[in-house]
Amino acid sequence: MGLFEIILIAVVTLLVVGPERMPEAVRSVALTIGRLKRMLSSAREEIEKQVGADEIRQQLHNEAVLEAIAKSDDNFELNESMTEKTGPPMESTENIAPESSGRSS
Repeated sequence: MGLFEIILIAVVTLLVVGPERMPEAVRSVALTIGRLKRMLSSAREEIEKQVGADEIRQQLHNEAVLEAIAKSDDNFELNESMTEKTGPPMESTENIAPESSGRSS
């Protein structure tokens, strides 16, 4: 909700309820919203217990971990087979200093 909508709701409430009953109405609405949130939260927890949502989440997590392990094993085996076919990697020539030509400066 934007600021304009909140101001509009406050003005309409003030006109309908009146300034003397406004604090009581706001308090009552806030308490009702709090109760609804608690009821919905408790209902959600109960449904999750009935369905076994925690076990489902844990199983999905385990499957994702096992899939990642299998993928890394496949990559490792692929690298191993490539190394067997081509031999060990060659040293880079960038880090090797050029040999001196025998001349001294």
